[in-house]
Formats: sequence, C-alpha cells, structure tokens
Amino acid sequence: MGHTIAQARGPYRRFRQLDGSHPWKSAVPAGYVDYPVRRRRGGEVAYFNFALGREMGLLPKDHPDEFNPALKRTILDTFSFVIINEWDVEHDTKVPLRDRMPGTYMATRYLQLQHTDRRGSTSGDGRSVWNGCIRNPGVTWDVSSCGTGVTRLCPATATENRFFKTGNRYASYGCGTAALAEGLGTAIMSEVFHRNAIATERVLAVIAFANGFAINVRASRCLLRPSHFFVHSKRGDLASLRAAIDVYIERRVGNGEWPALEGIARYHHLAEETARTFARVSATFESEYVFCWLDWDGDNILANGGIIDYGSVRQFGLYHREYRFQDVDRMSTTIPEQRRKARHIAQNFAQIRDALIKRRRTPLSAFRQDPVLRLFDDEFERTKQRLFVHKVGFDPALQSQLLACAEPELARLRRAHTWFERARSSRGPHRVPDGLSWNAIYCARDLLRELPARLLATGCPLGGAEILRIAASSYASRRDRAVTPHRAHMAREFQRAYCDLVTIAAQRSGRSEVEVLRTVARRSATINRYDRITGDSIDFITARLIRKRKKLTPQQLYRVIACFVRRQDLRPQKENGGAGPCEDDSPKIRQTVDALLEVVNLYREGL
Repeated sequence: MGHTIAQARGPYRRFRQLDGSHPWKSAVPAGYVDYPVRRRRGGEVAYFNFALGREMGLLPKDHPDEFNPALKRTILDTFSFVIINEWDVEHDTKVPLRDRMPGTYMATRYLQLQHTDRRGSTSGDGRSVWNGCIRNPGVTWDVSSCGTGVTRLCPATATENRFFKTGNRYASYGCGTAALAEGLGTAIMSEVFHRNAIATERVLAVIAFANGFAINVRASRCLLRPSHFFVHSKRGDLASLRAAIDVYIERRVGNGEWPALEGIARYHHLAEETARTFARVSATFESEYVFCWLDWDGDNILANGGIIDYGSVRQFGLYHREYRFQDVDRMSTTIPEQRRKARHIAQNFAQIRDALIKRRRTPLSAFRQDPVLRLFDDEFERTKQRLFVHKVGFDPALQSQLLACAEPELARLRRAHTWFERARSSRGPHRVPDGLSWNAIYCARDLLRELPARLLATGCPLGGAEILRIAASSYASRRDRAVTPHRAHMAREFQRAYCDLVTIAAQRSGRSEVEVLRTVARRSATINRYDRITGDSIDFITARLIRKRKKLTPQQLYRVIACFVRRQDLRPQKENGGAGPCEDDSPKIRQTVDALLEVVNLYREGL
C-alpha cells in the first residue's frame, strides 16, 4: 500500500486516473459489459511510448526517455491485470484479496460481421477492456488494453453459446489473449503512420509475459468506432443511439476538433464531417496503398477516421489492388473497394442524423441520394488529386497553383500513372499466407522518384523501354517485362504528360524547368523513398526485435523504434520538423535500425 500512496503524490500520479471510469458508462448503459479485474503478475514492461506519455500528460513534459523503478512499477500497477469473467464466476475461481483491483472496466458493445446476429446483440470487445480516459490541457484521450481476458462479447461465445476461460486454446476468437509480436508490430506501424499524418490509434505500452503473450495498451483522442453507434441504430434503440452520439460529439467539441453547435445543427455537422472524414480516409488509403478492412459495420476503423486493430492492416509496396485478407469464414474488401465501403458508412451516418432529428428510423435505402454522399464523392476526388500532386513532388505553393490552373494536365498524368499502378501480373491470382492476391508488376513510386533525376542527368527524354525498365518490379515475369507497342506507348505518354506539367509549373512559378525538376527530384526522393515499410517487412522486423529483446533494454527498444520511425518520415525536410537520422543515439541503436532497414529493402514491394 505504501508505494501506491507514494505514486499518487509523485510524478506518475496521473496514471491513477485510468481506473476504468469513463463517461460512456453513465451515458450509454446498453453500450457495454462491466468487469471486475484482478492483478496479473509475472509481466514486464517491454515497451513504453515516452513521447505519447508526455503528450497525454501521463509523464511530466521534461521527463527523459528513461525508465526508473517507480515508472515501471506504475505501468505494471495500472495495466497488468486480467478480467474476472463469466467463466471465472461460473467456476468459482478463487482470487486472492491482494490481487483484486478497485473499480470495474468495460468491454464495449459494437456491431461486428463475424457474429451471425447482424444487429450487434452479442458483439463488441472480445479480448479488450477500456482503462478509461485522461485529460491533458485541451485534449482528452481514451485508453484501452488488449489481451486482458475473454469477454462475453467475443465471437466464440456467440457461436457456441457458452463462456470461455481466458487463455483457452480451442476457441477461435475466444482466447482473450494478445501476442507480444502483435503489440510491437502495431507500435512500429502506427507510429510510422502517425508521423506521416495518417490517423491511427497509437500504442502506449506493451507488457510482456511468458510464451509470447502480452497486454497491449493503446490510446487515441477517441476510441469510439462507427460500429459503436450502428449497434444501437440497427436495433432501433434511439435513446441509446442519441446518448452515444452525444458522447462522441462532446468529445470532438471538447478536443477542439468541432464547433460547439446546438440542436439539430450538431447532428447535421456530424453527418457532413463524417462524410468528409471517410472520403479523405479512403482516398488516403488508396493513394498510400494502405489496406484497412473497411466494411459497412464500421468496426475496423475509428469514428474519427483513425486506424485501429492492426491484425489485418497492411501497407503495400505496390498497388496490389486484388489483395484480399481471409478471416476464418470470409474474405475482405480490396483497396479500391474501400471507397464504396467508406461511402456506405457515410450513408449510415445520414440515416443516424435523420433518426435523431425526426425521432424515428427510416430504412437505409432511403439515403442513397443523400447530399452527404455527394459531399463524400467531391471530397474523395479532391483528396486524391491533392495527394497525387504532392506525391509527384511539387512544393506546396506549386501544388496549389497546379490544382487550381492545370486540371486537364493533372488528369492526363494521373491516367498514365494509374495505368502503371493497376497493371497486373500475367500469372494471375494466387494464394498468399493470409489470403489472396494478384501481383502488381510496376512500382509507380520508383518511376516518380527516378524520372526527374534521370531527366536532369541526361537532359533529354528517356525511351519507352527505359521507362518500363525503371518501373518494373520484382514481381514482373519475363512476359510482363516485354516491351509491347501498348506498353511503350503508355511509357511515352507518362513522360510527355509529366514534362508538360513541369513546363506549366515552371511558367507559373517564374522558374526554369531545370529548377523545378531539381526541387521535384529532391522532394520525390523523400516522398517516394526506396525503403518504405510494408506489412511483410513489419512482420520480419518485429520477429527480429523479439529475438533481440534479451540484448536490448526496454529503454533501448523504445529508442530503436523511435529512430526507425524517424527514418520512415516521408515528409520533405522543410516539412518534417528537422527529423534527422538519429545521430544522438548510440552506435548499438543505429546499427540495429540499419539492420531493420535492410529488411525493409528486401520486402519493399510486398504486402
């Protein structure tokens, strides 16, 4: 008891606010199942995100990236626990008094396609509970922990109509555990995405246990998903729906992200902003080759557009547009299908807006022509155009001018670029370890990176065969590499459209074409860097870090991940806040990161 009192008065006292309490509990009684918890012993802190801890106010602003005994103890005291679930109650599991923790922790209800009941009566957090929320000046953060025990909302309980012991090995989606590899892989990938302005949950801590198990703690400014609202909408529970939506709106307003509106105006704003958000999100995923399983139930994405649940999230090196993730009994959407699914989520929010204003639920089909869907379509196209002109490498001032004055030329280059992205292998579809794919044969990013440098070096246009050779990926077979008349034509068309756009940019900026090309070449080298992470590379990197854990302290592991993330910063130098290659770290850290980047190079074109 003594160390708990000392902690409450010390620099880590704010951790004590994460005690299971949350506004959702009082506002939406039908939206969760509550669980008492017991302390889980035998864990060690494998990873802690110091930068995120400071941002959330859990650590003092001047806290160094260093562990001390008090911080490690506080992290374990706060997050190392397991729920006392229905199986434990049925079997009268004995819990020593000293292991019982105060407070209860909620598993939230949300809609999930894995459940045969498509109304959400049995679904939600199956192996996670919410630690609560914490407010740092101006911003409130949600925190939840994955791997804290199997809840009654897991798919296994719904399928077999019985409760399960935490840690069982025979119930699919019913073990209640999480893996160390899962936590570290998510920590790396989510921090890379966050650094490159892709909205995501972030990993705050990973607590490791024997045999590769872990508790993975994640944080976001709001961890509510669209499915947290859809579960009440599909069941026609408008009182719970209104309460849930009001909690969400108040969080967005309180965090300074939305204006404080009254009455029906707040629900109109909800639908419109959700449409814009999911248009931008799906456009970004398509542009950056991010696979995030979007579906109409909205359980694999946050309501604010952030990525969550990295088990099926991938970033591809090429536009593998036919890839589908296989999940037990169903196949996922593909990257281009994500737009349609995101649009359907926006349509669901139009239905929610209408239900909250009119106090009755109208069938979803009535909103197929709703104005928010036109808003979605316009925002999607604007975002794709903006991301494309950025990807080419023009500086921000020129981007604005080209978007305003060179629409036909941009459209022409985009069409040629899309041809290179979408070209598929003659070998056809094939199985991959986690699903199905059909390999892309060109790396359009290589073409955008190499073409300006080659034009500067040669001073004259490249031949079609040379352009095809630059773009060809390791997936291209001899047949795919053959220089056919059509392929040569598309290569020349890409180069002509590219050079025409550079000419317009030079005219608009008052600079020479050579000066514009130099800027584009420099920026594109970073934006379209050679060694970009993929899902495959993250898997191998994570496995390597786990093997090295005995030689790395948790503090060193944090520095390795932080340095690796800095090396994956895709923002040109003037926009990245001065992110350097981690010169301030020890040779051991830099050598470890260099070895990880070699893995990235090997799998740069993969899934």
